[in-house]
Amino acid sequence: MKLSRLMMMVALTALGSIGLGAGAQAQIYNPTLFSQMRWRPIGPLRGGRGRAVAGVPSEPNVFYIGNDDGGVWKSIDYGNSWHPIFDKEPTSSIGAIAVSLSAPNVIYVGTGESNIRPDQATGMGMYKSTDAGKTWRFIGLRNTEDIAMIAVDPHNPNRVFVAALGHVYAPNRERGIFRSLDGGKTWKKVLYVNEYTSGDDIEMDPINPDVLYATMWQQQQAPWENGQFGGTDGGIFKSTNGGNTWHKLTKGLPAVQQALLRIAPSDPNILYASVSSGPGAPDGTVGIYRSNDAGASWHKVTNDPRPAERIGGGDLPVLAIDPKNPDIVYSDTPVLWKSTDGGKTWFGFRGAPGGDDYQQTWINPNNPDIMAVNSDQGAIVTVDGGKTWSSWYNQPTAAMYKVGIDPTWPYRVCGGQQDSGSACVLERGNDGELTAHDWHPVGIEEYGGAAPDPLHPNLIYGGKVTVYNRRTGQIADVGPRATPGGDYRVLRTMPLVFSPIDLHRLYFASNTVWQTDNGGHSWKQISPDLTRKTWRVPATVGMYKNSAEAKPTDRGVVYALAPSPLNKDLIWAGTDDGLIWVTHDGGKHWTNVTPPQLKPFWRVFSLEASHFNPNEAYAAINTLFLVSL
Repeated sequence: MKLSRLMMMVALTALGSIGLGAGAQAQIYNPTLFSQMRWRPIGPLRGGRGRAVAGVPSEPNVFYIGNDDGGVWKSIDYGNSWHPIFDKEPTSSIGAIAVSLSAPNVIYVGTGESNIRPDQATGMGMYKSTDAGKTWRFIGLRNTEDIAMIAVDPHNPNRVFVAALGHVYAPNRERGIFRSLDGGKTWKKVLYVNEYTSGDDIEMDPINPDVLYATMWQQQQAPWENGQFGGTDGGIFKSTNGGNTWHKLTKGLPAVQQALLRIAPSDPNILYASVSSGPGAPDGTVGIYRSNDAGASWHKVTNDPRPAERIGGGDLPVLAIDPKNPDIVYSDTPVLWKSTDGGKTWFGFRGAPGGDDYQQTWINPNNPDIMAVNSDQGAIVTVDGGKTWSSWYNQPTAAMYKVGIDPTWPYRVCGGQQDSGSACVLERGNDGELTAHDWHPVGIEEYGGAAPDPLHPNLIYGGKVTVYNRRTGQIADVGPRATPGGDYRVLRTMPLVFSPIDLHRLYFASNTVWQTDNGGHSWKQISPDLTRKTWRVPATVGMYKNSAEAKPTDRGVVYALAPSPLNKDLIWAGTDDGLIWVTHDGGKHWTNVTPPQLKPFWRVFSLEASHFNPNEAYAAINTLFLVSL
């Protein structure tokens, strides 16, 4: 059986025996009991992180956006409202969207995130619609996992190129630049460097579609969070014969690690690229480069660091060029920057709210005043060149981390939102529908869950650790502190949970487990370091196994925590480096009950203690990379 970044369900007992699959003792119930129940969205009604964006030049009111974990959405009213059109498909992670200019009802969607993140929402290849998004069909490239960009021939909707990132956590050959001449029925890999180098961008000359530019990016995420490998095997490539052959562009460029490129529609000889310099490069940073001779030579166009600001690993600034004027350029960073002099000087065109970070800009080729921008806070549209914008409070696409429920009625569902802080949402509104008035930020860290106090509904704990007082609006830092010389490790998302039996007791985990009985005024460490001390480098690290980043060291954390609802002294703990522990005496002693199938850095993503059997718990294991079972 092959698994690729999938959740493997494990049923455990306190004695350490395990079984794969469903729970060891499935509950028997009438199958009609829940047949009338339906899922309904409760928000928060604000946009979430997305990069893919496209419009329809001949229908300037129509736009499409794709979210990292929110599917594909369509607007037919200039962004004033959005509706989902991809919910029936088996993946919701979207990296790229392209609309055919010659047949606007033909839409291509590439799934999987288009920029590399520590927690990657991988996809399932390419999809196509021929009826403007009403229906979809899978058209291949499933094993690429992440599609970064799509280019469609402006004269032929069946001629398509795809930049595929491939597996993020392991080498694989299903990456690079792919071409289809029959609308996705068949694909041919036309540009490939090696199994460690991804296809990151593909751009087609709007006048001569046989001229193509592609960027290749040597990158790989480590099995542990925030670890990454890379190099300069990639770069910028050009083809003048429809992708049959390619040559690398180097004159005037540093040693390219990653690059994203755009062609000036009004003058295809003018190119702009954001370039991340790799090891040994003279500037060792990100720069904006320009070519005036179709890529034959390049020069760094500005020393202003702002439009070249890198948001994070893989978040290289994406550029956009005015379709009528090649000297008007936009750069998506935490601010949307604009230049009117060919990239020499820049000014802030759009800031928060509605961005931070901006991810990609689409400009209508027939009317440059019509623009759509996708960002970490969703998509916004302007029809007057940026004087006014649509709202991002009309897209329920927030990527929420682990949630908690407070003890009020109607109850609130609370959690951290990717790149947007936090929110508590009422489960129902008083006016017939949930609106933006029915949710509110609660001051906790965006990367993580929320733990509403079961005894004090106005107190919301979250992050690592803060507490928000809904009544006063104040936020206090109440987390544990490492002792001098101690080893205290945390990642972005750490477990925080109240005991289901002793409602005064709050648990938090770093690389050890912590307990407070007084709202964080004092903490007690109730476990030793539960992470791996020695381990073999996972085979998927491949050629990077001897690098400094891959050197075995103490880097794990306790990633999941499950206090039992049956016994206040029974607690289960799982680590991101593949260990599961249990204590029966409130933390005095811990027993390693790791199933033998678990391998180093198979992340114990979630744990749940049985509500019926004190000797049973369930674990969701995130394999992160291609493995064999």
